[in-house]
Amino acid sequence: MTLACTIGMIVVYIIIMLGIGFYTSRKTKSVSDFVLGGRTAGSWLTAFAYGTSYFSAVVFIGYAGQFGWNYGVSAAWIGVGNAVIGSLLAWIVLGKRTRIMTKHLGSKTMPEFFENRFQSKSLKLASAAIVFVFLIPYTASVYNGLSRLFAMAFNMTSDASYMLIIVAMAVLTAIYVILGGYAATAINDFVQGIVMLVGIAVVVYCVIHNQGGFSAALDGLKQIDTNGAKAGTLNTLFGPDPINLLGVVILTSLGTWGLPQMVHKFYAIKDQDAVKKGTVISTVFALIVAGGSYLLGGFDRLFCTTDAADTSGKTLIATLSNGKPEFDAMIPAVLQTALPDLLIGLVVVLVLSASMSTLSSLVLTSSSTLTIDMIKPAMKKSMTDKKEVTIMRVLIGGFLLISVLIAFNKTTSISTLMSYSWGALAGAFLGPFMWGLFSKKVTKAAVWTSFVVGIGGTVFHMCVFSFFSKSFPGLVKAAASCPFNLASPINVGAILMVLSIVLVPIVSMFTKPCDQKAVDAVFACYDEKDA
Repeated sequence: MTLACTIGMIVVYIIIMLGIGFYTSRKTKSVSDFVLGGRTAGSWLTAFAYGTSYFSAVVFIGYAGQFGWNYGVSAAWIGVGNAVIGSLLAWIVLGKRTRIMTKHLGSKTMPEFFENRFQSKSLKLASAAIVFVFLIPYTASVYNGLSRLFAMAFNMTSDASYMLIIVAMAVLTAIYVILGGYAATAINDFVQGIVMLVGIAVVVYCVIHNQGGFSAALDGLKQIDTNGAKAGTLNTLFGPDPINLLGVVILTSLGTWGLPQMVHKFYAIKDQDAVKKGTVISTVFALIVAGGSYLLGGFDRLFCTTDAADTSGKTLIATLSNGKPEFDAMIPAVLQTALPDLLIGLVVVLVLSASMSTLSSLVLTSSSTLTIDMIKPAMKKSMTDKKEVTIMRVLIGGFLLISVLIAFNKTTSISTLMSYSWGALAGAFLGPFMWGLFSKKVTKAAVWTSFVVGIGGTVFHMCVFSFFSKSFPGLVKAAASCPFNLASPINVGAILMVLSIVLVPIVSMFTKPCDQKAVDAVFACYDEKDA
């Protein structure tokens, strides 16, 4: 009966999504319609699109499990940071200026913005390549988290079933994004956002209730003394490791400022009034969804153990070859223990909603970037709108296929995949994009510097600390022993983002400025009446 209810909820959800895709396909006539929804999205649609693109199975399954285990209830600070820095400040600082300048420049993608803002086709091509390459691991991490939850809900343990889930989600995403483009994703995001808000509230309540209430759950955490987490710290305000907790807050909060799939939402919003309303809606959404997810993860040690001799009834979590627990299995174990069977279906739809919205945003960003910024300029003959949209639709399938193949490898953790993706993208783009909106003094050399440092730092860290870590044992050990763990891709990603913000104005002071007349023409948009 429970399985039938879960399947029924998923079927209804899928029918709604596909229905929206077919409905919006009739209104998608041009490239602007497909990529930006005609720049007519209101505050609620844009705010929910921003929030649902922000939070997916990566947060709910991967990050909540890992950081809840490491930091206890203090992991909830990550959700607060996501709401204040990743949503509130991002909308206040970037929202209005992004909408005005991108509309003035006619930019539909971030690479187009770099080309038009800095009069450089080479910057456009480089940024387009970065977007396409580094959105792939993020997409794979979403599939990874989603498949683990389905495996828990339907007791699917084989590799074949794992792959089947990933392929099914890819096909479903492809259908409704290919049909309706941005309009389909925005409307679906609104529906998915409602599911996420209700689902998170119900799940957090059930998990805390299972432990006898909030006070009893905190008392339980207070007694835990495992894997370096000192007794009495997992239930405290700042937890056992506030320094590295700060790194997580920076990566997951500041990163949104430089992610193309996130700032893209500001391109499509209707007007300034919608920006003001969207700021409030997006912040509240993030506080509930992210705060609830990380608070939920903060109690995972009460449900999970890595000690085979533990007879308290906790779920035994496997220890991986690197000696760390299988973090991605923790939240599914918590849910399986704490939730009534009838609510499992709600949670599956919750995570499905969060993940599908993120996936749709990622594939739309990647396909539009590759088409508009790389393929179209290379065509000798002019490309019609119809042909351009067709190419985007084909590339959506190709992007999803590559992501699926990467996701088939279950050995890489969700948080690692996401950290490298966010670190590279935001480490390269954050400074140039933000300063490019505000300062006339930003130079091309400063933009290139940020690109090189962001991508170079990420690739170097991947090679030394992931792919070839056995070849550099001394370096890995020394980096891991630092108070701010430099062996962690999370902390390195956070450092690269901050460096991007700092380096751009500094390098701009000592390098050749852009053509002043062209820059003045760009910034004239802020003097227009509708600004």
